[in-house]
Amino acid sequence: MNEKDQIAPLLEITDLSVRFSTDDGEVEALDKVSFGINRGQTVGVVGESGCGKSVTAYSIMRLLPQPMSMITNGSIIFQGKNLLDLGTEEMQGIRGNEIGMIFQEPMNALNPVQKIGNQLTEVFHLHQEMDDHQAWSESVGMLESVGIPSPENRMHEYPHQLSGGMRQRVVIAMALACKPKIIIADEPTTALDVTVQAQILDLLHNLQKENGCSILLITHDLGVIAENCDEVCVMYAGRVVERGSTEKIFASPHHAYTQDLLDSIPKLKGSPKAKLKTIEGIVPSLLDLNQGCRYGPRSGRDHTQEQLSIRPDFKELSSGHWVEACPVCTC
Repeated sequence: MNEKDQIAPLLEITDLSVRFSTDDGEVEALDKVSFGINRGQTVGVVGESGCGKSVTAYSIMRLLPQPMSMITNGSIIFQGKNLLDLGTEEMQGIRGNEIGMIFQEPMNALNPVQKIGNQLTEVFHLHQEMDDHQAWSESVGMLESVGIPSPENRMHEYPHQLSGGMRQRVVIAMALACKPKIIIADEPTTALDVTVQAQILDLLHNLQKENGCSILLITHDLGVIAENCDEVCVMYAGRVVERGSTEKIFASPHHAYTQDLLDSIPKLKGSPKAKLKTIEGIVPSLLDLNQGCRYGPRSGRDHTQEQLSIRPDFKELSSGHWVEACPVCTC
């Protein structure tokens, strides 16, 4: 590996746009999304449901539903290759081997009528071309590495026989089986209780240190971002509205949406029984998006109709700290 390859991001997304065909017409789910992930780095993508977080993840993996979806613009460069230019076979070789994914709901990610052992050994058969004995041995080792007790016994069980936390550990084991360079974790702690959430996040952190992989962590939880991520991308209505180091974003948020997200986190200090701050309204429908500042109408801050019709520039405030320079940001 030459010096240039070491400096360049491991994964770089530039101006990625995705459209979906619906019964009501075409809608734009992603609008020129750009960010990168360096080697060994954890990058968080945060925002409310419907902002485009999971669509970004599925675009990287080339797993968008067909034929209703279409990537209309941009590039996804992984180790010098544009994933959007690869054929089906070549992309299949990258999934699992080079880029692993932890899906949002483990009960849906696992086949309910197949034993854990059959599903895990399939990863080694498909990507590593191991024989049955090798695949079984490696699968047991992976279950042990993610903290599942009695891994030999679990190999003979079905997903419904495991707790939610254990199912998530199985999904993590499958994602890490081939030691990929990037793990995409799509809401990896959804529907888990707080204690199990902490265990899963600690597990990912420890496995990252052991394997040196990068992590793209998709979540709506700013507390998870603060504790686990080096950099963060804040998404709203299909766009990245602010991105930078976690330290800068939390210390000095500039976009109104980022500010409101942080203000909505419950504070230990404050008046007893004070009403929690919330963001009024909901993320706009993909059918009703304007070309300008998309958070303006919901923010309660002053703006003009003209500002809702012209897309704001993406402005660098300081080294590595970027924000959409809309009328409702402090930039």
